[in-house]
Amino acid sequence: MRLDYLVSHSTGLSRKAVRSLLKAGRITVNGLPVSRAAYQLAASDQVCLDQDRLALPAHRYLMLNKPAGVVSASRDGEHATVVDLVAPALRRDLHPAGRLDRDTTGLVLLTSDGAWSHRITAPSSKLEKCYRVGLAAPLTDEDAQRIRAGLLLRGEQRPTAPARLEAAADQQWRLWITEGRYHQVKRMFGALGNRVVSLHREAIGPLQLDTALAPGEYRALTEMELDALSGVWE
Repeated sequence: MRLDYLVSHSTGLSRKAVRSLLKAGRITVNGLPVSRAAYQLAASDQVCLDQDRLALPAHRYLMLNKPAGVVSASRDGEHATVVDLVAPALRRDLHPAGRLDRDTTGLVLLTSDGAWSHRITAPSSKLEKCYRVGLAAPLTDEDAQRIRAGLLLRGEQRPTAPARLEAAADQQWRLWITEGRYHQVKRMFGALGNRVVSLHREAIGPLQLDTALAPGEYRALTEMELDALSGVWE
């Protein structure tokens, strides 16, 4: 880790301000002044500003109930983002661990921990995601079986992985998939001549969207929820 990264993120100062501190000799590593911003720190190094020891703030892990019309990104020049819905004090380095389409609602995980979000989104994780799908037309038994078995999407070279599918209500279905292809759910039902009219993500692995969260609301993940997710990878 670069020295200026740690100082900036532990103090909230800009990189320019950090360089001034380095030049003034106010930043020490293991008791010795270091002036190079790109100095690479070892895990055991102790960094101080004057006499105060610096450390990175703890990572944040949030679940958010994404409303329609909001994009799953850290920033966007045209639309509000999921990060915009979070209090400014929590936004630094925050990013969504995975994405939902702008018109799709439901569970989005936000974190400042890049390694954690990579484990969630990596195709090799095969983390199951549950969606409640509203369809424009009834689904036949034959089409339901094609979804469960996997089907070839337009422009793809291999079929989708087998999925779980259960009826939820009139033309409402719950779908569990382990992939995250582009617009996958909409394309799966579109390949059957049907159309998705509503799409809501209810769960990612063992993490269920808190039903107490209104659209646009969020909360920190509990230790039990983090442990449950870690258990999937162990």
